[in-house]
Amino acid sequence: MAAVRHLAGRIGPRPGTSAAYRRAASWVEHRLVETGWRVERQRFATPAGVSWGVPVPAGTSLNLLATRGEIRAGRPWLLVGAHLDTVPQAPGAEDNASGVGVLLAVAEALADRRTRLPVVLVAFGSEEPRGPGDEDHHYGSRAYVARLDPVQRRTLRGMISLDRVGVGAALPVGSADDPDPLHAEVLAAARRAGVATQPETDQRSSDHWSFVRAGLPGVRLGSTPYAGYHSAGDVPGVVEAAQLRRAARTVAAWLG
Repeated sequence: MAAVRHLAGRIGPRPGTSAAYRRAASWVEHRLVETGWRVERQRFATPAGVSWGVPVPAGTSLNLLATRGEIRAGRPWLLVGAHLDTVPQAPGAEDNASGVGVLLAVAEALADRRTRLPVVLVAFGSEEPRGPGDEDHHYGSRAYVARLDPVQRRTLRGMISLDRVGVGAALPVGSADDPDPLHAEVLAAARRAGVATQPETDQRSSDHWSFVRAGLPGVRLGSTPYAGYHSAGDVPGVVEAAQLRRAARTVAAWLG
């Protein structure tokens, strides 16, 4: 819950091109580095638009790419991501300090253990919408996918997007398509971790969609509805620590 309290309680609203977003990114970067991860900043342009009814300016946003050890070209790898930005009017506790908090918990848990495949952790910028269309959101993850080379694309075995993972008792596991082998794989990991799930299909409203639309495997954890969505009511009190732990256990089981 420390990440939720800091990001939503102390920093607050953090649209992807704002000074508040840059402060949040610096804080997350520091947390990753102190647990032994190497962090690269990946900058990208974000256009002006209207985000949930509020005009937002154009500017530069950034992704944080965290690696541990060597990611060898041509070897299979996994990715776990969470968007760090919010809409302008929301402190963004559930959407999406919850996902970033789980990402940091996973980073800490992996600091002293090996996984079945190398892992890249990404905090994505500018996920939130700036217009009504499919091209008007997910800017950070689309920029990340666009910069993957052919070998990286061929060897990515799966991506999980952690997006609104702190509300409810069952953990939503969503895929854009059905059937989806990665969806089944993550559901099986949740069962091994003893986590009750809520399977969803036709789920395209998170950063995993940037991967899937490019022909890469991706699923989303999270999406339970809650009263404070995209509003000033999205405060740390809406987030349930037990649900964060369920999400973290599921990711850990999937990473192996």
